[in-house]
Amino acid sequence: MKLEEALAVLKEKGYKYTDKREVILSFFCNEDRYRTAKDLLKHMEPNFEGISFDTIYRNLHLFNQLDILESTELNGEKHFRMKCDHHHHHHFICKNCGITKEIHQCPMDDIQDELKDCMIDDHKFEIYGMCPDCQEQARI
Repeated sequence: MKLEEALAVLKEKGYKYTDKREVILSFFCNEDRYRTAKDLLKHMEPNFEGISFDTIYRNLHLFNQLDILESTELNGEKHFRMKCDHHHHHHFICKNCGITKEIHQCPMDDIQDELKDCMIDDHKFEIYGMCPDCQEQARI
């Protein structure tokens, strides 16, 4: 999702535009990985003196509810990234740096036959590990 699209979703759902919200969304637009609230706070502190974790978390959860950001849990901490809405896919996520790689094969193709009598309305499939760069760093 692009910044303009994300801001349009906010407006469409009746939420006001603020400089902080634009900075938050820009941060995620420029990252191709999952990032934490701490990462975002560190990014915002130089320009928004006194910004609180409460403000950060409130906006992250709002954007997650509005399907602007997607979330996952890594190492016991919630991580967020800009929602990918161009096609159905899943992710490999590096547990060290948070970088993601799209997985285009969907396991639901194989599982649906086993769940014929069930009504499935959503699913999420993620694989966790270490990317090649982080594996190389670990060897050094």
